[in-house]
Amino acid sequence: MAAISQLQRIAGPRHAGAPRPGAVRRASVAVAAGKAPLPRLEGASEELRAAAAQSLDWAPARRRVRGAFAPVLPTLDHCLFKMAPKGIQMEENFETNSKGVEIFWKSWLPREGTPTKAALFFCHGYGDTCTFFFEGVAKRIAAAGYAVYAMDYPGFGLSYGLHGYIASFDGMVDHVIEQYARIRGRKDVQGLPHFLLGQSMGGAVALKVHLKQPKEWDGVLLVAPMCKKM
Repeated sequence: MAAISQLQRIAGPRHAGAPRPGAVRRASVAVAAGKAPLPRLEGASEELRAAAAQSLDWAPARRRVRGAFAPVLPTLDHCLFKMAPKGIQMEENFETNSKGVEIFWKSWLPREGTPTKAALFFCHGYGDTCTFFFEGVAKRIAAAGYAVYAMDYPGFGLSYGLHGYIASFDGMVDHVIEQYARIRGRKDVQGLPHFLLGQSMGGAVALKVHLKQPKEWDGVLLVAPMCKKM
């Protein structure tokens, strides 16, 4: 815990996940000099393997790795990618919230001309992000006529913060509430029913969001939620 606190002090108060100056450059030099073995990724180019060898502790590195692998994603031998619906409208955004943390969020909307039935807000699990495999899931939901919105929690995916570190679960839930409140305030979302979709740890997040805002949501959908019956 002391080590984490020290890293956050070094990173600075505004973006606790920001790397120290020169840290990214030194990591790249270390890989190039052969100090760190490249991961064995069958069929991947040396450039992709070098990208995957980076430390993902900080958001800038996670964003570079995501950018490097983005063109490869549609070619993966998986039904979510091989059979992904066409014509889905997508948008990606970075927003700095009231706590000074830069949050990444994305939307998938039905094909142009298709009426939107409702808006679905996704809460991802601990080992997940709002992109990668959820991309394929979101496209299928959007193709069925639903607007899908998802965000990366602080410290996860493309959002700022130390990778995987949750200082306070309630604090993380508050980040979700704030970001989804901003999205729900958009004109194209206001008149729709609003549902939460939570998977694994995200199931606990979705339930906590709903408990804090029972009148703001029309329902909660849970997939293998991190919770137990009392």
